[in-house]
Amino acid sequence: MAEEIKYILEVDHLKEYFPVETNFFGKPTAFLKAVDDVSFKISSGKTLGIVGESGCGKTTLGRTILKLYEPTSGTVIFEGQDLSKIKGKKMQKLRCDIQLIFQDPYSSLPPRKTVGEIIGEAVKVHKIVPPEELHSYVINIMKQCGLQKHYYDRYPHEFSGGQRQRICIARALAVKPKLIVCDEPVSALDVSIQAQIINLLKNLQNELNLTYIFISHDLSVVKYISDEIGVMYLGSIVEKGNKKDVFKNPLHPYTQALFSAVPIPNPKEKMQRIVLAGDIPSPANPPKGCKFHTRCNKCMEICQEVTPEFLEIEKDHFVACHLYDNYEKKDE
Repeated sequence: MAEEIKYILEVDHLKEYFPVETNFFGKPTAFLKAVDDVSFKISSGKTLGIVGESGCGKTTLGRTILKLYEPTSGTVIFEGQDLSKIKGKKMQKLRCDIQLIFQDPYSSLPPRKTVGEIIGEAVKVHKIVPPEELHSYVINIMKQCGLQKHYYDRYPHEFSGGQRQRICIARALAVKPKLIVCDEPVSALDVSIQAQIINLLKNLQNELNLTYIFISHDLSVVKYISDEIGVMYLGSIVEKGNKKDVFKNPLHPYTQALFSAVPIPNPKEKMQRIVLAGDIPSPANPPKGCKFHTRCNKCMEICQEVTPEFLEIEKDHFVACHLYDNYEKKDE
């Protein structure tokens, strides 16, 4: 029972496979493994940053957790409830608790509705407040997200990218969520606006005790907003740990390569860039053994045959890499 209170979300061996080939009878014979055996836990009020290259399955992971995609296997437990077993009206009630902020604020907003209608629509459907209080409730949410009250009757095309993203945040916030999946919410914005949106998300988290899954490929943004970091490669998490530990001591060769690409603010320091050979393999036909071995400069024979286990090398710092197999044995 104590663990249910400690962790608001528990993802256990989650898989999301999409069929790409079928036989004569329509039965799938080949799958695209978008999310392949992912496990993690998030404490209430914390932020888990998910980083990785484009196409590694970050967005699919977020949408599978939200049950926008039905999981192939594995469990998603939110506040002690297994989401795979919840359907119909009960799931509709849970939609208020788990929300999503999309990557592109323009395409995710209905162009023929005003800001007030966009933010207030879900509030009406879920009956968050009585109808007579709806207008004032929406105005308060807008103020919370840095939107002026005279924006209430305006349309999305009248706003800049940063203002549109504030509208998206206000829409998610309006139903009083506990967990928000932020799917690259600042990647389409200018750098100066990115800082404003990130600070807004941080302030809202402190005020309302929100929990975030923050998906991004921008490591500097993830470092600022996250408490824990999960590094994804080809549908799997290869390293996970506390933000300070992962940035101070990246263990997996893929994490080391990613972090070597982050610019150093001191012009006198030389960057020791690790350049990965080749392209990311297809998730429809992932390599045998360690998925990263085809691009790894530390590849060993075992890497080509055996899938590495997820080992705890330091306290709460996990990695899936054969380089640390002997470390674990020595530790035991």
